[in-house]
Amino acid sequence: MKVLFLAHTEEGGLLGKAALEALGAAKALGGELTIGLYGAEVQAGADSIAVCGAVKFYGVAGADFATARYGSDAAACEALAKAAGADLIVMPATARASRVAAGVAMRLGAAVDTRLTGLAVEGGKVVATRWFYRQRMVGKIERDVSPWLVTVDTGCFEPVSAPGAASVELLSPAVATRTVVTGIKSPAADAQTIRPEAKMLLVAGAGWGKSQAGGVKRLDEASQLILGLLSATQCSLGSSKSLVDQSGDGGALPFLTHMHQVGQTGSTPRHQKGLATCCHGEEPHVVGWRFIGERRAINLDASCGWAQGKADVLYVADAFAVVNKVVELLK
Repeated sequence: MKVLFLAHTEEGGLLGKAALEALGAAKALGGELTIGLYGAEVQAGADSIAVCGAVKFYGVAGADFATARYGSDAAACEALAKAAGADLIVMPATARASRVAAGVAMRLGAAVDTRLTGLAVEGGKVVATRWFYRQRMVGKIERDVSPWLVTVDTGCFEPVSAPGAASVELLSPAVATRTVVTGIKSPAADAQTIRPEAKMLLVAGAGWGKSQAGGVKRLDEASQLILGLLSATQCSLGSSKSLVDQSGDGGALPFLTHMHQVGQTGSTPRHQKGLATCCHGEEPHVVGWRFIGERRAINLDASCGWAQGKADVLYVADAFAVVNKVVELLK
């Protein structure tokens, strides 16, 4: 079986964490491994995985491939896949790769499956695993079609580190696109929704929008504290459904939307660390936290759901006071 690891490079020509994890998934299959990289620069990324066991390194590099653009990315992926002639193509499920995966599969006449959480060889066949219905069901997928293109979720495989000196054969695909990238603008970290690349996830629960001591809501203070912590730590922001619903009706924190929602009816992040504040830690919350590496929570109730073995550490304290002190120490 021939396996192609296909990924884009990041700033400086290096490979991101999601790509290194996808390489781990491809390498573990034990087939003949080929590497295909595309981006502004690819040599540094190839050198970082030079002794990973690959038999060949291909690359597509240049200004046309520096930033995410469907036309140029699809052309690069198509050229790399055809050069490798692989049976299985493994890509990281990044936003940039996911945007072109289906289109590249169509150009190659390949089958495509995305957001996989497992990839293994069973009985001589590759078997993929992924979740369905918001993590309520897990399914296994087999394909007889060749090639088969898959994207794998981050946080599910061990990243590869195999530095050395790689010899990369550069390809020159034709880029036919009417789109010209003039620059990239992105909001600050404290103005974005859930960011997979952040090292920590902060989840704000409904308690931030409830009446505090003295029967008064402290919404302005809650907003300042949460945004202050985001700014100081560059962490990712999530929220419980109840607080998102209140905010959408203008009754709580104005910067929250349903894109921040974590839990049974929201997203299921995979950050290294997570801090839950002002939420009770019952099943709807815990479902969204199952893939967080280290889970901590702040709650005034010592018998809340987090205390029932659902968090690694529970701080029984006032979240307003704790977050205020943390922000003060980080300044």
